[in-house]
Amino acid sequence: MVVGMTSCNSKTNGNNTATSPQEEKFVLEKYQGQRLLVETNDNEPIPAAYLLGEWIEKLKGKRIALVGNQTSVVKTEDTVISKEWDTRDKLRYAHLVDTLLAHGIDIKRVFAPEHGFRGTEDAGASIKDGLDEQTGIPIISLYGKNKKPFKEQLEDVDIVLFDIQDVGARFYTYISTLHYVMQAWAEYDSKLIILDRPNPNGHYIDGPILEKKHQSFVGMHPVPVVHGMTIGEYAMMINGENWLGNNLKTDLEIIKCKNYTHATPYSIPINPSPNLPNDQAINLYPSLCFFEGTEVSVGRGTEMQFQVYGSPSLGKYTGFSFTPTPNEGSKRPPFNGKKCFGVDLRDYKKLDHLELDFLVDAFAKAPSKQNFFNPFFTKLAGTTLLQAQIEKGMSAQEIAATWEKGLENYRKIRSKYLLYE
Repeated sequence: MVVGMTSCNSKTNGNNTATSPQEEKFVLEKYQGQRLLVETNDNEPIPAAYLLGEWIEKLKGKRIALVGNQTSVVKTEDTVISKEWDTRDKLRYAHLVDTLLAHGIDIKRVFAPEHGFRGTEDAGASIKDGLDEQTGIPIISLYGKNKKPFKEQLEDVDIVLFDIQDVGARFYTYISTLHYVMQAWAEYDSKLIILDRPNPNGHYIDGPILEKKHQSFVGMHPVPVVHGMTIGEYAMMINGENWLGNNLKTDLEIIKCKNYTHATPYSIPINPSPNLPNDQAINLYPSLCFFEGTEVSVGRGTEMQFQVYGSPSLGKYTGFSFTPTPNEGSKRPPFNGKKCFGVDLRDYKKLDHLELDFLVDAFAKAPSKQNFFNPFFTKLAGTTLLQAQIEKGMSAQEIAATWEKGLENYRKIRSKYLLYE
């Protein structure tokens, strides 16, 4: 398949290393506004953002706001910018903002979720408003005090474009940002276009259903921990199930992916957040994130984030240890400078279910059961029952069996909004 797109201000070259300012300047000056041809494999999943020719005309002559981050990219790999350039000089990905600007699209502002627009901030860190250094476009934070756009931030906007890579877990906060964006757009009568992306954890559904009384920014809807939907499908469900409140409905349009089913493996090209560095971490994330509500580290402050777990108190694990120190993904990691004993999951098999054995086993080995959990655990679980079941000594299989009725009901709801097999 050949897709027309523009490369501008890309940050990686053919070796997946940063392009130099000189390379970027060359591309900007010589090729800005031109359509470059991009070859894509006809069998691999193609995010909607890559299919520029199918949706960019909808934006021309309109005032646009983008909800995006570092994953909002279009593919430019194998783009022949010049026959004189060697493989090293080929640009792999261009940010959507840079691409739209090169096509003359009027971008009024960008709304950024947790981790910021360029995706470099720690989990939970306050994100400040400002200007994007590369384009000068205003950046409005949707993480911190202002989780929802204000009316004055939308008054000069005709269409809002949403393009963020999700990983299919209820507590991954990008779907909470989606909720507030949809709510604001519904209140202020703006049109929302979502550029859909494949879900790397879309091949299964699992976990306890969130109870309304435990609703928070890490869980806003009555869905299981692993919801099995793309972000476009999820948006349709938010609309269709009236989860926005006050009978609000968003004027919503989904641009679909191509070559994607929920069973299709998908490797995210750009890290969706600083502590999900690879496919293994993304696959383990739904199962390991429960540890964020306990005294156990998931490897923040190492290069093995969400691929290991451990704690200074878990000395019964004798085969593996790690010592967290500040890094780009975590400036103040749990157990900073302390040796953590635990388990290495970097070579663990790909999961097709929520694996509770890790959590159950760590609790069994913890010397202080009463200090193992903290209040955040209930927000992640969406219920108090999971902690009670673990404390009672139930096995992972016994606990999972108690989810089945809720999952059966959820599957019926989910089926109404599926765009892909």
